[in-house]
Amino acid sequence: RISSVTHFHPTFHFPSPETPTKTMRIVNACLVALISTRSSLAFAFAGATPQSTAGRAFSVRCGSTTMAATDVASTADAVKFDDVSESYKELLGKLNTITQLNRCQSVMGYDQQVFMPKNGETAAQRGQQMSALSGVVHNMKTDKALLSLIEKAEADLVAHGGDFKDEARLLAMERKDFLQNERIPTELASRASAHQAKAQQSWQVARAASNFSAFESDLAECYSIAKEMAECKRDPDGDMYSTMLDEFETSMPKQRIDELFEEIKESLVPLIAKVLESENKPDKSCLTGAFPTDKQAEIANKLVKAIGYDADFG
Repeated sequence: RISSVTHFHPTFHFPSPETPTKTMRIVNACLVALISTRSSLAFAFAGATPQSTAGRAFSVRCGSTTMAATDVASTADAVKFDDVSESYKELLGKLNTITQLNRCQSVMGYDQQVFMPKNGETAAQRGQQMSALSGVVHNMKTDKALLSLIEKAEADLVAHGGDFKDEARLLAMERKDFLQNERIPTELASRASAHQAKAQQSWQVARAASNFSAFESDLAECYSIAKEMAECKRDPDGDMYSTMLDEFETSMPKQRIDELFEEIKESLVPLIAKVLESENKPDKSCLTGAFPTDKQAEIANKLVKAIGYDADFG
């Protein structure tokens, strides 16, 4: 993930050939920290957990590459695992249904933010809709039949052998997700989605009025629900922060985050001190003033096109 962010542009280069290794190490550490922090804040503000592997795209992560589980078999040069394992094939079908329903939830969320009338009544109705759909999805994700298919597919892996590392990783992740989701009551999953819709509306109103107090109680409830979800998922020997962090950085314990921030601190604090002490003060005039919105849109379009974004996708 980090390499893809830092090397997205072919003309990117470091200012000095003597410093790329150290600079790259600092940049990578900063990016990991920022991504983790941003995701954790988004988690709390949204008032609901992000979708699990099955709910999001049931993707298989192989290093820095992410591929859809339904594409794993098609990329194999030899035998396709879903051709030799009916359980695995049926599992993919169920996971695909869960994925499509979660995508419906995403569309509903997008509609609320972009097109839906901005008032309390519509937000309440959307909350009920998302709550009902979340309950259905949660019941599907915790259906014992799903775990049974995972177990049968795991047995097929052992029986057939072969190089099915991607499939094995997918099954391991789905087992982990199932066991965690099973600890969450359907009522809590539904309540989280309903509050997400409510909090989204109150945040928009509060932001427009620059009135934090109008959003404060909903924000507090967002954190409360997030903690409640984490408590349900937490292993007996685990800690709260690592449990919540695992939603965004799988298998990244808080001890590793502490190491990353310590590395950033060692290099960044002296650098900031040098910048502040320097006689060469930066020109900050570009940070103030009136900037035509049409010119901002023009620049934004040029930037997204430069990194390869296809406007046909929205």
